[in-house]
Amino acid sequence: MWFLAEGAGLPALREHLRARFQRWLVRRIPPARSVTLDQRRIFIFPSRVGFFFFACLLVMLVAAINYENNMSYALTFLLATLFVIAVLHSYANLSGLTLRALRAGEGFPRQLVPFSIGLACATRRGHHALWLGFEDDPEAVAVSVMPERGATVTLYREAGERGPFRPGRLRVESRYPLGLLRCWTWVDLDLVGLAYPRPLPYPEPLGSGAGQPRGRPARRPGEDEFFGLRDYRAGDRLRQVYWKGLARGQTLQSKQYAAGAASLDWLDWDAFPGIARERRLSFLCQQCLDLHRRGRRFGLRLPGNQLAAGAGDGQRDRVLRALGNFAPPPEAER
Repeated sequence: MWFLAEGAGLPALREHLRARFQRWLVRRIPPARSVTLDQRRIFIFPSRVGFFFFACLLVMLVAAINYENNMSYALTFLLATLFVIAVLHSYANLSGLTLRALRAGEGFPRQLVPFSIGLACATRRGHHALWLGFEDDPEAVAVSVMPERGATVTLYREAGERGPFRPGRLRVESRYPLGLLRCWTWVDLDLVGLAYPRPLPYPEPLGSGAGQPRGRPARRPGEDEFFGLRDYRAGDRLRQVYWKGLARGQTLQSKQYAAGAASLDWLDWDAFPGIARERRLSFLCQQCLDLHRRGRRFGLRLPGNQLAAGAGDGQRDRVLRALGNFAPPPEAER
């Protein structure tokens, strides 16, 4: 056989069978943002307890035949009927369950990224004792879904290197009601997470070179006319706190003045010439985090993409997202 002839052995055979199974699974259960389970998407097989139960039935049947005992026959066939009924209930427990992709998370490499999945009942029947987890992940989350309210489950996957990544297929499993059968499915909800660049210290002090705005005098925040409100940060002066909003029951906020808004920096791809792509992105990522921590306004210049200047958590997230999704044209690599 080919895997023995090439000297690969059992691991190569296992990998070959796994690849064939994945291709078959894609044809049978293609990726979709919403999936309702039916007979094409549900698999049933006896569990270890189920095999033991079946072996006991065979022993009981042999004993009933040997001793010609009618009560033994009755008990054996009663338990066999129970096994058949368990098959029907195991299938019904997954059939009609609807799974929807709600949100794919973002994070830095090696961080756990959240993925939110919604579960609902397509019929008036509930779904009990379900276990959800991604493939190759031993951790699973238990949940039961009631027809009147549904449920939301958040699963986590470790982010890899920078860029979009898929968490893999979702395993939905149940051994309800008696634990005799394992009923499961593998669905692909077309979830795509995002890994940001890994932050690295940049070689030049922030504000030098191309990143520093020209012809603008440096001014201290909080000295000119009122500009807007932002979330309170530890270290803000007491006179910056928006006390009226706090008295109305709003969250703690600080007043921002025009001088603080006027201070502007640009994160520029061309500020690090001759440096490899991923390292450049790591430098820009660290600059973004530093500027956000200092409450500065900043924008981003990348080949083929420019983000307008802004401040706050929203601007930080937009910049990190642009850095994570960045795919430069060939000329930008030089």
